Amino acid sequence: MQHDEDMIAAAIRGDRLALQKLLKLEKEKLYRMAYTYVKNEDEALEVFQQTVLQAIESIHQLKNPAYFSTWLTRICINKALTALKKNKKLVVMDKVEEQVLEMDSSADIAQQLDVANALGLLSEKYKTALMLRYYQDFSVKQIAEVMNCAEGSVKTLIHRGLALLKKNLKGVYADERQRDFN
Repeated sequence: MQHDEDMIAAAIRGDRLALQKLLKLEKEKLYRMAYTYVKNEDEALEVFQQTVLQAIESIHQLKNPAYFSTWLTRICINKALTALKKNKKLVVMDKVEEQVLEMDSSADIAQQLDVANALGLLSEKYKTALMLRYYQDFSVKQIAEVMNCAEGSVKTLIHRGLALLKKNLKGVYADERQRDFN
């Protein structure tokens, strides 16, 4: 989401109203991101609140207003990962459950659940890269900023993550094809 750089600059300078408006624009995205990690409404709300608090406390440290959304997303992901570590939970990161309610076709639901299960088999770094790329529409450069790694590394994570997803899904659909032919 692109924001007015003047408003971001004002927030960096201490304008609380500008920061409040910016956070209001980002709230749904941040909550969804938190929920995909922690898979619990209460915990997602807690992660969101911690994200907002840290943003308020450290907005003055943001060097480039163009990276506001990326910076905020990175805070949210770090807070979500901290919550997961604290609760010692391994959580499948997916957005499928929200989408399932909106879908009519049981075949589509089954396919989305298969993708969710396949995502659950991936390590955190692959899940994060794929989530940011395909669910949040982040660019490779933005993902690199959020994950604090090189753009080439992000491309590799996306490529390998997709290959692992394909491999995991291939087993599911190969099994179904075998049943159909018998």
